[in-house]
Amino acid sequence: MLTVDNYFKRQLELWGREVQLSLQSKKIAIIGAGGLGCSLAYALGTSGVGRVDIVDFDTVSLHNIHRQIAFSLEDEGRYKAEVVVESLKLKNPFLKSEAYIMDFREFQKQDNRYDLILDATDNLQTREELDNYSKGKQIPWVYGSVEEFNGQVCLFERASFGVFGRGEHEIGGVTAPMVMQIASLQANLALRYLAGLPIVRDKLYYLYFNGDGELIIQKFNMPT
Repeated sequence: MLTVDNYFKRQLELWGREVQLSLQSKKIAIIGAGGLGCSLAYALGTSGVGRVDIVDFDTVSLHNIHRQIAFSLEDEGRYKAEVVVESLKLKNPFLKSEAYIMDFREFQKQDNRYDLILDATDNLQTREELDNYSKGKQIPWVYGSVEEFNGQVCLFERASFGVFGRGEHEIGGVTAPMVMQIASLQANLALRYLAGLPIVRDKLYYLYFNGDGELIIQKFNMPT
């Protein structure tokens, strides 16, 4: 018989039934259903978070599929958010999830309430809007970005995302494993926060491979 206890058995061994059941009352929104968004949705949507909403107005393109783990060739042309939600519900029968086929500006008008917002976007303007929205709602959010063999993650609570600025920058491509690695770090920060475990806020983690191929992790306290 399918139960919470046997579905989440390994996590129950990790932190017990009380913590696991507490996750069922948590609500999160993932903004973007691309590479980061797919991996975040799978990691958190199958960990016991009660509601996971996906926000994305885009459709699946052929060049997305190799690094966006929720999609197959048959999904080309379909709305990303809808595909991700369908897949999540097949994996976790205890999950509530809704696809919002719209951009973030339109999503803000929904006036939903969440415990945490996760950034899986690909532009600074939307992240600035997300930061302003989260500050206004007093909801923390988890930033993530990937380029080439580099990536950044931060759980923003009091610090401002405005320190990044916009500037001119040409994107240099991305490796699929780094997308999954950064999403995994985002998901771990999110899960610890949602489970009530100790977690550091407002610290940026910057991961990159140096010229010798060594993985380097740097940490920076973000100014408030």
